[in-house]
Amino acid sequence: MSTRARQYDATVLRREQVSDHLVRLTLGGAGLADFTSTGIPDEWVGLVVPGQFQSRYYTVRSWSGGELVLDVVVHEVGLVTEWAARDVVGEQVTITEPRGSFAMPAGAQWLLLVGDLTAMPAMARIAREVGLDRLDQRSIQIWAEVPDDLTDYLPEGADVTWLVPPAEGASDLAAAVEAIDWPAGEGYFWMAGESAQMRAIRKHLMRDRKLPSTAYDVMGYWRGGATRQPRAVDPGPIYRAGKAAGKTDDQIWADYDRANES
Repeated sequence: MSTRARQYDATVLRREQVSDHLVRLTLGGAGLADFTSTGIPDEWVGLVVPGQFQSRYYTVRSWSGGELVLDVVVHEVGLVTEWAARDVVGEQVTITEPRGSFAMPAGAQWLLLVGDLTAMPAMARIAREVGLDRLDQRSIQIWAEVPDDLTDYLPEGADVTWLVPPAEGASDLAAAVEAIDWPAGEGYFWMAGESAQMRAIRKHLMRDRKLPSTAYDVMGYWRGGATRQPRAVDPGPIYRAGKAAGKTDDQIWADYDRANES
């Protein structure tokens, strides 16, 4: 089975500065006529910008009326960030078919979402869509470590704990997770952020919380250091290849982490 994703051409229709570090790009055009959402609320697409050949992966904030919305984190350097930091309206980009991994069990009674700025688009969409479809917003708790004021970004009524990123050094999301007062009953934990932190969180959930792999999804969206990039590797092909080879979820995630480090 081929792991190559289908590609679509798109035009940047609008660009909006959502916050100091978050830019909203609205894409459209005839090239997206056959684009179809997976319906999975943390779905992502690969984005190839002009002058580049490598894709970087971003959450689909929304897909409606032939328009695809991506919220892109802009920072110091990177394949996409330097491009997205300027006026790019009218420019042509390439989008890959969407993939998603969010899989909350049917019987889940609560949902915990944890992430940094790169996870905000997914957390906002998950909270909105799951809240509309399956859970009361009071059953959804969010921990967001962001440098900007994004109080209006998440659904109204969401139970949010805002965390301030450290001025220097690594994120402190691991400590926040370890301090969570976990709800009773069955639920689902979703988290995304820097890859090294996510490895530590997976170990905590497996060894300390002893959660089954079906009860959580923890994604490394970017690597720390000078080469920082949002989700440099698409986990979809790695997951499918691992399952085909009979690997456990833990082995597959180890393969994904190694791919992000290469």
